[in-house]
Amino acid sequence: MELIRPDFGLLFWMLISFGIVLLILRALAWRPILNAIKEREKTIQDRLDVARKAKKELAEIEFGNERIIALAKTERANMLKEAQETRRQIIEEARQEAREEANKIMEDTNRKIEARKKEAEQQIRDQIAGLSVEVAEKVLKEKLSDDQKQKDYIKSLVDEITIN
Repeated sequence: MELIRPDFGLLFWMLISFGIVLLILRALAWRPILNAIKEREKTIQDRLDVARKAKKELAEIEFGNERIIALAKTERANMLKEAQETRRQIIEEARQEAREEANKIMEDTNRKIEARKKEAEQQIRDQIAGLSVEVAEKVLKEKLSDDQKQKDYIKSLVDEITIN
């Protein structure tokens, strides 16, 4: 029972022993322990600050990534639009060149047709002139075969000339 109810002497000596240990601890260990605790507290606070900063930077990076993705989508849309516009222009230019080439071919064909037409007309005129000369020659031969007919014909020509 002595342990349950300690004696006054035991309590006294325990208090003195505790006080001495407390003084020794205060003199030798209290400051290093408090410094270690303060240092640990400072380290924890620094790490929390670093974590907050990293979280903020991560949020900014995520925002930047979203912005970059949005810009990339916009750029992609612009590139597709430009590609379609370029495609349309190339097709239009090809159509225009085809029209111009067709027009050139048509003009060239028309010129060739016109030249051949004129050439054919000239040949027909030449043939008609040749035939006319032959017919006139035959008519004149027939008409002028007789001397009297010749004289009458010359007289009619002279009369025509003098009348006009």
